Amino acid sequence: MNHTVLQSLLVALIALPLLGSAAALLPAPPGLRGRGPDQAVLRHGVTVTGVVLAVAIALAAGFDHDRPAAMQAQTDVSWIPALDIRIHLGVDGVSLPLLVLTALLTFLCALYGYFNMPAGPSPKAFVALLLLLEAGSLASFAVLDLMLFFLAFETVLIPMYFLINRWGGAGRERAAWRFILYTLLGSVIMLLGLLLVGLKGGTFDMVALASGNGAKLSHTTQLIAVLAIGVGLAVKAPMWPLHSWLPDAHTAAPTVGSVLLAGVLLKMGTYGLVRIVLPIAPEGAHAFAPYLAAFAAVGIIYGSLACLALARTGAKGDLKRLIAYSSVGHMGFVLLGIATLTPTGVNGALFANIAHGLITGLLFFLVGALKDRFGTTDLDQLSGTGGAALYGRAPRLGGLLAFAAVASLGLPGLAGFWGEMLAMFGAFDPADGLSRPAFLTFMALAGLGTLLTAAYLLVVVRRVCMGEHPETEMGGTLTGAPAHGTAGGPSETAAGAAEAPPGPSLPALADVRGYEFAAWTPLVVLTVLGGLWPAAILGLTDPAVQQLLGGGH
Repeated sequence: MNHTVLQSLLVALIALPLLGSAAALLPAPPGLRGRGPDQAVLRHGVTVTGVVLAVAIALAAGFDHDRPAAMQAQTDVSWIPALDIRIHLGVDGVSLPLLVLTALLTFLCALYGYFNMPAGPSPKAFVALLLLLEAGSLASFAVLDLMLFFLAFETVLIPMYFLINRWGGAGRERAAWRFILYTLLGSVIMLLGLLLVGLKGGTFDMVALASGNGAKLSHTTQLIAVLAIGVGLAVKAPMWPLHSWLPDAHTAAPTVGSVLLAGVLLKMGTYGLVRIVLPIAPEGAHAFAPYLAAFAAVGIIYGSLACLALARTGAKGDLKRLIAYSSVGHMGFVLLGIATLTPTGVNGALFANIAHGLITGLLFFLVGALKDRFGTTDLDQLSGTGGAALYGRAPRLGGLLAFAAVASLGLPGLAGFWGEMLAMFGAFDPADGLSRPAFLTFMALAGLGTLLTAAYLLVVVRRVCMGEHPETEMGGTLTGAPAHGTAGGPSETAAGAAEAPPGPSLPALADVRGYEFAAWTPLVVLTVLGGLWPAAILGLTDPAVQQLLGGGH
């Protein structure tokens, strides 16, 4: 595909959801209202996100897969000449998978929301915010100017704040405020670091700065810049101990908000570390790498132990909160891979980013479905004394939850395995100058984290999916108790059995509905494909990572 077409596709990828967000606030044309204006605007959201997904797939198909390290589909025009800020867009092997993942998850959320709109204000504002969130997320992965990256990075905060605050559940106001305050504080610190890099480096252009490999930045400047930029990105990642906004935000957010928060927004922090910190300030990254790895390893263990505590009987653990804490652990593997400063580790981090988006997005969809059916995500209420018996009551839903759980714990053959394994391989042999004994310790802690992850996810599966089938809980002689009829013979015995009062039985549950099947199937399929064919992603990221770590060479 020629350059002009690719360039147009990338511009359209960002412009379409932005224009669609504005159009969602306008009155629907009379012929397109369907059953009413609410249905019309929800349909508008599905249509726009569907077109954006089609554009993302076309961009991926037209991308030159023989040159994934090259920045393709570039647009580079002056925007603010006095500050040398340019509208510079481009895509390479690092950003392409994230663009497609963002477009896919937003479309699935719009589709899910069309049939299962969260309770709250009018759908018009909901769809407008969803599309604005998509535009900001896509722009974050496509821009190549530090100031534009900051603007795109900030654009997603406001729509996510309102999605949590207006359409969330219990505790939504507190969770929304914690989310916005934490991320805004981190962003202010990050802005200072970005300004320092741009002013000292003589340009805000990421490609030009990366090709210089930090040559124009002194060692002290790099240390200050990495510390400032790293803090802002680490809040969004989230890195322990800057993660405490995340469990509240996930627990309170509506289902689609949790999916996008886990699948897209968390990736912006780790993407910024790979795109900005590693190639632009390599000396600063090298100096702080052991500390990043240490925080990552602690985060892996901390997240897993928190999940184990929430999963135990009697803990009143919330299933959404548990999955939120699991994200702290999984993103710890991403941060550990980045901290190794090796192609193996960074490729593992980028792969784990995509796998986490697919698997955790699916988990939050499934937990949302459980809340719709049970009215709660409290594990003790869900499972009761013997388990929620999801296998027997809604076998497809139970099977999907078990599948997502084993994918999340890193079962070989599914997408969750490769990223975590490569991150630990990178820690086994870190970059020159990094302490190998220290990184071997971090690798051992990460390995322990995988065991703890398996433990809490299997506990969740046992409590939610297993339990006695409703049919076995019917009382009386229907369960095989001996009959005690006398003179009446067999007929009286049968009548007595029929009249025996039934014991407690579990109510029927709706299994996977049609719209849920449509929204979840792509995530299941891609999780399997990612596990069986990891080269589809690693073939894109590896040449680009080699170039970023090699200073543009």
